[in-house]
Amino acid sequence: MQNAKDTFYEVLRDRVAAGHAARTVVLRGVVRPAVVVEENELLESGELFDCFRMRWTALKQGADGQVAIVCEVRYATKGTGAGMDRGRALAAMDAELAAAVNAAPQNMVKRNFAALATGGAVTAMASRVWWSDVAFDAATSAGAVLERVAKLTVWSFEEAGER
Repeated sequence: MQNAKDTFYEVLRDRVAAGHAARTVVLRGVVRPAVVVEENELLESGELFDCFRMRWTALKQGADGQVAIVCEVRYATKGTGAGMDRGRALAAMDAELAAAVNAAPQNMVKRNFAALATGGAVTAMASRVWWSDVAFDAATSAGAVLERVAKLTVWSFEEAGER
């Protein structure tokens, strides 16, 4: 399932960057699109604001080799300035996420990223990754922070050698 997760992350990151190039985050001194996978990052601060944080949950494997995993996308904002625009900032992030996830096509050739660790290249695999529309939970407020969790499901077929 790692290849499917990596492929979907790359699609989401690239679509967010293309749709809103100014939405960036600095991690370990590198400016990059503001989409992170929590399990892959050593986050120095407990909270990233104005950044989409992906978390993988609820893995289900079918007998036919199909795998489904729920992707939670968490994001929070304090707004700008005095924070009086938190609702507008959160609504802008809602729209960016919906545009990135729900845009056609909602599938991609699955890719294997393992060779990057040894200086190799990303390779296309035989199957595809596809995903649902995003569903938004109610926004929550904690002090100056407004936060939302959005969820979608990502599916793929496991290929030989992936397990």
